[in-house]
Amino acid sequence: MTEQQPYRVVSRHPGFELRRYPAHLVAEMQIQASFTRAPIEAFRPLAAYLGGANRARHPIGSSTPTSAPGGSEKIAMTVPMVQVEGEWPGAYLVQFVMPATFTAATVPEPVDARVRIREIPAQLAAAMRFSGRWTEQAFSQRATMLGRSVTAAGLQPTGAIRYARFDPPWKPWFLRRNEVVLPVVE
Repeated sequence: MTEQQPYRVVSRHPGFELRRYPAHLVAEMQIQASFTRAPIEAFRPLAAYLGGANRARHPIGSSTPTSAPGGSEKIAMTVPMVQVEGEWPGAYLVQFVMPATFTAATVPEPVDARVRIREIPAQLAAAMRFSGRWTEQAFSQRATMLGRSVTAAGLQPTGAIRYARFDPPWKPWFLRRNEVVLPVVE
């Protein structure tokens, strides 16, 4: 069973939901690759981190997932896997949201130097859900639609759009849950 990133629906608008996301931690990697290749290249190191390729900084309490021998901790899988444009052209940040039980003080340190832990502040965001394939064109079309809907609703975008994938690659494409999420000014 996977944990889903929490949010609260503030309101519904034509074409999107306005959501409030709490502050949360992500494990992320910056990848220099195409839109399609970036999540594929980042998945293995990020999944390895969740699977125990980390150093537990504190003794593991009963409220966190089980500890593995050797100071590594297996972290429960969360959804979605998020992709955001990176700091330079052709780069993407690929992120896994950490379970809500972790704080900056309790999340294990990654062994792989390419994986970093970062806190994302609480934010208000517009989200559009859709099913289908994970193509750049599918996400780009929805991102454009979301941007137009947000502007038409009188809201102002304030950050990079996030592309969210909720399902494993073996799930039939027509059953997959995907989202584009755009932070907006409070």
